[in-house]
Amino acid sequence: MVLSTFSVEGNSLLWTGKGEYLRIDPCGPDGVRVRSSRTPIDVEDPNDSNGNRHSSLSALLPGFVAEPQRATVSIDETAHTATLVNGGITVRAEVEMYTYSCRLSFFDTGGELLFAEQSRGGALQRRSRHLRPRLGGDFSAEVTFEADPEERLYGMGEYQQNILNLKGCELELAHRNSQASIPFVVSSKGYGFLWNNPAIGSVAFARNHTRWSAESTKAIDYWVTAGDSYADIMRRYADATGHAPNMPEWGLGFWQCKLRYWNQRQLLETAREFKRRNIPIDVIVIDFFHWPHMGDFRFEDEFWPDPKAMCDELHDMGIKLMVSVWPQIGLDSENHAEMNARNLLVASERGQNIGMMFEGPSQFYDATNPEARDYVWDKCRANYADKGVDAFWLDEDEPEFAPYDFDGFRYQAGPVLQAGNIYPREHCRGFYEHMVAEGREGDIVNLTRCAWAGTQRYGALVWSGDVHPTFADFARQITCGIHLGMAGIPWFTTDMGGFLDGDINSPAYRELLARWCAFSCFSPVMRNHGDRSDHEAPGRNEYGKEDVRAADGSHRCHSGADNEPWSYGEDMERIFRKYIAIRESLRPYLRELFDEAHESGQPLMRGLFYEFPDDGRAGDIADEYLLGPDLLVAPVTTAGATEREVYLPGGPDVGWTDVRTGETHAGGSTVSVPAPIDEIPVFARDGRDHGLNGRM
Repeated sequence: MVLSTFSVEGNSLLWTGKGEYLRIDPCGPDGVRVRSSRTPIDVEDPNDSNGNRHSSLSALLPGFVAEPQRATVSIDETAHTATLVNGGITVRAEVEMYTYSCRLSFFDTGGELLFAEQSRGGALQRRSRHLRPRLGGDFSAEVTFEADPEERLYGMGEYQQNILNLKGCELELAHRNSQASIPFVVSSKGYGFLWNNPAIGSVAFARNHTRWSAESTKAIDYWVTAGDSYADIMRRYADATGHAPNMPEWGLGFWQCKLRYWNQRQLLETAREFKRRNIPIDVIVIDFFHWPHMGDFRFEDEFWPDPKAMCDELHDMGIKLMVSVWPQIGLDSENHAEMNARNLLVASERGQNIGMMFEGPSQFYDATNPEARDYVWDKCRANYADKGVDAFWLDEDEPEFAPYDFDGFRYQAGPVLQAGNIYPREHCRGFYEHMVAEGREGDIVNLTRCAWAGTQRYGALVWSGDVHPTFADFARQITCGIHLGMAGIPWFTTDMGGFLDGDINSPAYRELLARWCAFSCFSPVMRNHGDRSDHEAPGRNEYGKEDVRAADGSHRCHSGADNEPWSYGEDMERIFRKYIAIRESLRPYLRELFDEAHESGQPLMRGLFYEFPDDGRAGDIADEYLLGPDLLVAPVTTAGATEREVYLPGGPDVGWTDVRTGETHAGGSTVSVPAPIDEIPVFARDGRDHGLNGRM
């Protein structure tokens, strides 16, 4: 005999059996939240912050979760089934006899199956949901779904692979330098799926199943929304996890940076040279090790004698200043003893409390602890913001444990195995909430190397990390930007030319930089940065870098070679000038796109599939993208190329105009176009060129 053991609480569906407590809540106009645990699930979810300052292990906004929905629930005791309908999504729950488990299937308004949990009862005796006990009352979790080999999947954040359709991929759910794991995936079948769990784990989008796993957790937790289009799904996701703020106008222009401007005179002279050469610039950046010791959160007086005067001069030139802040606290920092005594640092589960060894041993501050966030901001406000610094570069915020022993550290929010992926969100949260409290709302952009679900609501501009200066790495940045946007992070940028090295005198490197500069012009944010080398300049070390020492002869972190538009010769300066000017002409269009991202969660960088879901080829094109709905961009990602093929999506009713030549082609065609070193193929949809015609 099978007992259904279904029950209704409000408009939520509950099921119990075989040690499992299952709860399905309507969540959002067309969404549901599914939770499974070995203990009863409270209506007031302990993972939700409910407006307090402690770190939530949920990506969903508490207000969104609490919003009542007009859902209906019905139970058929005879058939051992139950159904919950909420707007455009229907969940059918069915008790399976042999495993005595409750299998869930999800349908759209037309009754079409979106996806279903795996059914492997009978002799196999498999359950779709598994919670396996670990020591200390935690569990490892696994949920397995039936796979549709024909569906296409996009999102999941940033992984360094030039693969557009994620079907067939297995992904680590963990952050690393140049890897931002954001567990939200969008299907071509018309749904979005959020694995609402920050634990270290993995997901396999295999042909025979889709499987999500967490190494350590209290419960299974996922959220699903249905939508008629990709735009609908992204809007629902932004409503659920938070909307990006509106990008301030100064974020739309050219950003200049290098590793590293190491003194005040050098930085100001660079800014003045931009003005002398009449090259537009909106932001200039001071990189790391401008501090006496890691974690001091202040300028070193010898090299930066008057930060306020420096900021004042930059502002008089119309330039904003961004300063790098690392989350590490060196053992020799003036702040370490106090932070350690107040339990504001990430603790080791074994051995010494060392999170990283770079220019000395250090610990990461615990961004999941609100007192630690307050402490770090108080230092940054007094030593940076109050002196005129406009924005912060939140580097290293995966955080970059060295090595990545995820089972070796613990946050206030829980062990890293269980809570690790929320660190970058909480780090960005600390700066954003304090800056809002200081009256800066509407003028906040903080550059971050990592993100988790919901980070977009904290003014986070995610860049793709320390990638190499190769054409292969360059090609991967296209799919990184597309997938990050489909994971709900619309603000994206890269290190133009790659980060790690790059010989400024090398013709091969200059070719790569020229191609990357053009791509950056048509990215959400145009930003120049890297650790360059110059083996021809006098006084350089064996790596082509500049050694830096204090007046007493003590070592400081090196400075890379020059990295300004004029550092690479006249031809490269001309290319920089061209694309910075094009960037300026794109401001009205970029403003529209950033407004749309803020209002409805739409990505700026879009795969061709986004606007053309019925075009089968568009779903697999990984080396082109759309900047908004109107501009198709086809970067040149092959060394030595002077032409490239471009696929133009849509049907014959769609016209694509080459903004360089004015020639128009029908959608659904592939064209071969010239691509000399100073040009990037860009096509305008149905004549909407946004002033580019004649500028390219």
